[in-house]
Amino acid sequence: MTAPAAPARRRPFLTARWESLVLLNYPCRREWLEPLVPHGTELDAWQGETLVSLVGFLFTDTRLLGVPVPFHRTFEEVNLRFYVRRPGPDGVIRRAVVFIRELVPRVAIAWTARAIYNEPYLALPMSHDIALDPARGGHVRYGWRHRDVRFSLAATVTGAAAELTPGSEAEFITEHYWGYTRQRDGGTLEYEVVHPPWRVWTAAAHHFEGDATALYGPGFAGLLRTPPRSAFAAVGSGVEVHMGQRIQR
Repeated sequence: MTAPAAPARRRPFLTARWESLVLLNYPCRREWLEPLVPHGTELDAWQGETLVSLVGFLFTDTRLLGVPVPFHRTFEEVNLRFYVRRPGPDGVIRRAVVFIRELVPRVAIAWTARAIYNEPYLALPMSHDIALDPARGGHVRYGWRHRDVRFSLAATVTGAAAELTPGSEAEFITEHYWGYTRQRDGGTLEYEVVHPPWRVWTAAAHHFEGDATALYGPGFAGLLRTPPRSAFAAVGSGVEVHMGQRIQR
């Protein structure tokens, strides 16, 4: 008897490398996040606390449907996100992120993400300063400017990056392989993000600077002025982002 053919592998919408990540994580009041939760999902918590993360990283070798786009292959992203969950069709919980705001330096990238996923992208002038070695550590900094306010997100780490510890906070923050975004008609789009587990550091030093009121509103801006409960950096890896699918109401 002939063995059944393996299922066809889906072609990702986007492939890239996400490198040199900085992740600052803040406890956040549930009532601030509940109005932002996409239909069909629920807030996910770490040891009873709902968290918001400010994340910076570098896109490299970016391709859309396998095709590199000139002048759009390497760029920064900084996003503010929180965490949700939803049972998949197989009953396995899909742990996911929802973005409050995503910043990139290219107008075309922001436009494409808004048009296809309705993700809250904004194009701003951005920069980076990275000297990070997986075996020795180093530093990474992302900067951007919005309405003449300058911002900086940075971390310094030492030693070698470590494999994730199962059940750790670093695993909770980094191991999310789904995204959900609210659509213009109130529905929800679900998309898969594929990457291997990342090696991480706990940051020896970190900072976020800038008045983020105009970017995120006074509540989240005030939250970002408080010390984060944790700060990590991650080496990163290649990623695949797949086309979104509407979930059933």
